[in-house]
Amino acid sequence: MPKMKTHSGTKKRFSRTATGKFVFKKSGRKHLLRKKDATRLRRLRQKGLIPTSLEERMRTLLPYA
Repeated sequence: MPKMKTHSGTKKRFSRTATGKFVFKKSGRKHLLRKKDATRLRRLRQKGLIPTSLEERMRTLLPYA
């Protein structure tokens, strides 16, 4: 059986943790940071977690992650 292809857009945006969950970097941290308050920026600094309902789809997009 041939190897499965990894979705190239997905591999740039998501990564897998040691426990097998998928994480991503939150948007909104590139520019216009002066008008965003410290609480919001602190929240955006943390990694986002993919919901468990989408994990099966992520496994097909990133088969070797």
